[in-house]
Amino acid sequence: MTSTRVQTAGLSQLACEQHDPDAALALLDRSLALGHRRIALIRYLHAQYLGAPLEPRHHEYVHKVAERLSTETIARIAMAARARLEI
Repeated sequence: MTSTRVQTAGLSQLACEQHDPDAALALLDRSLALGHRRIALIRYLHAQYLGAPLEPRHHEYVHKVAERLSTETIARIAMAARARLEI
């Protein structure tokens, strides 16, 4: 596993298992930097739920992503985000 993947896995563990808002925000920032769409939306919802200090750029990015998705797709993404919180 590459060091980037190891870092991402570590952040994911912190965010999902320990409910670390800073880790959730770092994952979201990584998704934005890489141009992710669906995973960025999941990570945004997770970071928001954990009370991470979201910035206008985070809101703008996911708004642009959500504009391109159907209502059904957004609902599936929201369910995926919720499932991550129930781990």
